[in-house]
Amino acid sequence: MTKINKLQEIIDSSDNIVFFGGAGVSTESGIPDFRSADGIYSKTPEELVSHTYYFEHTEEFFEFYKENLIFKDAEPNPAHYKLAELEKEGKLKAVITQNIDGLHQKAGSKNVLELHGSVHRNYCQICNKSYDVDYILDSDGIPRCECGGIIKPDVVLYEEPLNNAILNFSINYISNAETLIIGGTSLVVYPAAGLINYFNGKNLILINKSETPYDNLATLVINDAIGETLSKLR
Repeated sequence: MTKINKLQEIIDSSDNIVFFGGAGVSTESGIPDFRSADGIYSKTPEELVSHTYYFEHTEEFFEFYKENLIFKDAEPNPAHYKLAELEKEGKLKAVITQNIDGLHQKAGSKNVLELHGSVHRNYCQICNKSYDVDYILDSDGIPRCECGGIIKPDVVLYEEPLNNAILNFSINYISNAETLIIGGTSLVVYPAAGLINYFNGKNLILINKSETPYDNLATLVINDAIGETLSKLR
């Protein structure tokens, strides 16, 4: 039996699937990841998207953020569409993502838990008025609200904690899942990578181009691009 056939068999027999994905889910949509050889941080230090840098060098932060972290024209790839399809069929209960691009929702997924926030949500730090991504892109320098406050993207920066409510929802879905599919993540960034430890179900599936520290615990390991892999399912 091929690995794709095995994956199909597991999905066919599961009615409580949860998907947990990282940057590799969106690389096939043309969005670079942070840590691969040609990822963003091969050229730029992580400090540029830290809370400290945002606070101390706000204008430079937004210059980098707008140029490197917003991909407004990116389109979902087969991975996003297949997950949305599985949710519509009632098999997939939740998508938990480390990505901030909104592509899961664009593909049609409804129950998406965004651990690191989204570029599509932005809030004034004084009055909390919300703004869309276009407002950020069209702003010169530091984007400001009509009240004068700085508009901060609803994105978890380095040194900032994850949203506790979203984290708890994610833990709940994973701990109750029969099948957990993890794709496009090397499972080395914490606390998000630690979510795998809450899985008590039957099938752990890891789909990633490179090895992960959890491969030896998996029911099935596929070292390939996630979009390409899921596109082979019927």
